Amino acid sequence: MKAKSKVWKRNMFIASFIIPTFLFFCVFTIYPVIQALQKSFYDWSGMSENSTFIGFDNFKEIFKDPIILTAIGNDYFLVVGKVIGIMILATFFAVALTRFRVRGSGFFRAIFFIPNVISVVVIGVLWNFIYNPQIGFLNAFLSLFTGEKVDITWLGFPQHTIWMLLPPTIWAGIGFYMILMIAAIVNIPASYYEAANIDGAGQWSQFRNITMPLIWEQIKVSVVNIVITTLNGSFVIVQLMTNGGQPDNTTQVMGSYLYRMAFQQYHFGYGAAIGVMILIVSLITTLILQRVMRQETIEMH
Repeated sequence: MKAKSKVWKRNMFIASFIIPTFLFFCVFTIYPVIQALQKSFYDWSGMSENSTFIGFDNFKEIFKDPIILTAIGNDYFLVVGKVIGIMILATFFAVALTRFRVRGSGFFRAIFFIPNVISVVVIGVLWNFIYNPQIGFLNAFLSLFTGEKVDITWLGFPQHTIWMLLPPTIWAGIGFYMILMIAAIVNIPASYYEAANIDGAGQWSQFRNITMPLIWEQIKVSVVNIVITTLNGSFVIVQLMTNGGQPDNTTQVMGSYLYRMAFQQYHFGYGAAIGVMILIVSLITTLILQRVMRQETIEMH
């Protein structure tokens, strides 16, 4: 009886943590997804009580909408740019602050992590000021080398504006992933590197043959997380820095286009269909990434 009582208490203790989390997940994730899927089959303004069932017409319209193709292309452009930029810089700084024993490493960790505690709104406003053609820091900095005032409208070129969104998004993400890499690197036994030094292996060889394989799981998690957050969260920076996809929809992403159709043009059913598409694209991309980046885990002994 005592054994059964202990098992029951243990199960109740576990359930007390799982059930509230599961309920929150159902209320704030599963239910909205189901609602969005339902609304995607209707022609509804989002403001009226009346809605008309139209089946898959919203999804048919998506495949005919040229802005959707631009939005998807921009989303994946940001995904690739952020994955390359963030992972290279975060890994470099993580290795520098752990393996090279840089003085004041704690200070640099804090400095790099600051953008992660700043609101995305603040980051957007800050970089809008940096890019400002009249009083912006970037033009003022370039003027020091040209000897005359530089007056470049960095967010005004249709072909290149999307490139201007990469620096703020990469800058904002380096600190968090750097901390993840640092946490993985400091757990690697020092004896591995000592043995490599005895064998005459250089820093690059040690990084390639010891560090990279042993932090691969953290790299994989980081890449997947960057992809998911970019496909689902680029809306804010686009809305703030390019006024929702300007100029001429060249910086439009799926999230910002959803916002425009649902909350500005009151085509809520179509917006819900775009939301469903974002979910499908995110799931497919994540599954492909998991497959591509699958590698046998190397255990430390």
